[in-house]
Amino acid sequence: MKRVALHSLGCKVNSYETDAMTQLFVRSGYEIVPFTEQADIYVINTCTVTNIADRKSRQMLHRARKQNPKAVVVAAGCYAQADHQRLLQDLTVDLVVGNDQKGKIVALVEQLEEKSAVTDISQAKEYEGLSITSTAEHTRAYVKIQDGCNQFCSYCRIPYVRGRVRSRQNEDVLEEAARLAAGGYQEIVLTGIHLSSYGTDRGEQDALLRLMEELHEIRGIERIRLSSLEPRIITENFAGQLSRLPKVCPHFHLSLQSGCDGVLSRMNRHYTTEEYAKACELLRDYFDNPAITADVIAGFPGETEEEFETTVSFLKRIRFAEAHIFKYSRREGTRADVMPDQVPEPVKTARSGRLLELTEQLAKEYVRSWIGREVSVLFEEQVMLGGKLYWTGHTREYVKAALLCEACLENQIRTVMAEEISPEGFLICILKKQ
Repeated sequence: MKRVALHSLGCKVNSYETDAMTQLFVRSGYEIVPFTEQADIYVINTCTVTNIADRKSRQMLHRARKQNPKAVVVAAGCYAQADHQRLLQDLTVDLVVGNDQKGKIVALVEQLEEKSAVTDISQAKEYEGLSITSTAEHTRAYVKIQDGCNQFCSYCRIPYVRGRVRSRQNEDVLEEAARLAAGGYQEIVLTGIHLSSYGTDRGEQDALLRLMEELHEIRGIERIRLSSLEPRIITENFAGQLSRLPKVCPHFHLSLQSGCDGVLSRMNRHYTTEEYAKACELLRDYFDNPAITADVIAGFPGETEEEFETTVSFLKRIRFAEAHIFKYSRREGTRADVMPDQVPEPVKTARSGRLLELTEQLAKEYVRSWIGREVSVLFEEQVMLGGKLYWTGHTREYVKAALLCEACLENQIRTVMAEEISPEGFLICILKKQ
């Protein structure tokens, strides 16, 4: 039995696809081993969202070769799709697999007739039929429902390595969710490259909303979470319909990138800050204290001090529960790469540091808003906090919570009372009094 080790870099879509490839190998009789162990085959599912991601992808490929010089080393995923010509010249790599060829991974490795299995992803029309029956997590499962992106933001090359929007058939999503529920998973997280575009390639209206309604009927699924949304999808109808589905988690990651309209225009983002703020207002109208989170890029080309201060003010206005801060990373082949007035690295570092400090403060304020309130927690694992062993998990809003309890609570949902916040940022809870 040949030993296979897989490693995923980047987003949750990559993680899902790595799980799917893992299960393809298992079904073909291979033994899966940790990436740190010696294997006959190494598969690295790469990422190319930033220059750092490119570098990490190359590092993992070289690490695999070093661990076993005789192994078959496979580069798959976004960096493999983007820079396959470079990888074809790299003696470290035996096989390069593109983003619409992962379902053939076992056959490609076994035949190894050619070093490249990369196609013109822009011509891909059908969703690649990958699926899973389990994940590395024991309580929460990510379900990929969509691939590709048609937005072409000026800083991003993901549309070039993922292709155009391709949606998974509803029936396939529902069957997979039912299998996961039968396997004990109580929470599913819908994920994709551009989740808000689900169904648009088929000309369907409100396709994501319809899918959520169908998933809501699956027995055993107690929570449905959305990984990321565009603010334009949040209409009165969308928010209202979602609020009538009790299993939908009030945790919404809305892509922002900048709190300044001028920067958003240069980024080719298709909304204004006022439209974004309106989406947040709608969510807060229909949900009780929802967690609204975002991504923000610091130091985009041409960003002035005034524009940066506008973003700072906007983040304070929206009061995000959490925000992921990134320094702008130049990507060859994108419009932003050749824009004038590139922001110096020290300025980007200073701005991102200030945004991090602000968003950490906002995150603490959001967690603090739950003190003295009941929260529903899906417990996942035991963690040592302050010298005591707690059962920990996440609330419906994805706030970390902990309960001092001797009984096993793994994969159980309990309603508890939030009393205080630990130094590690957990809501310390007690069981409700009967």
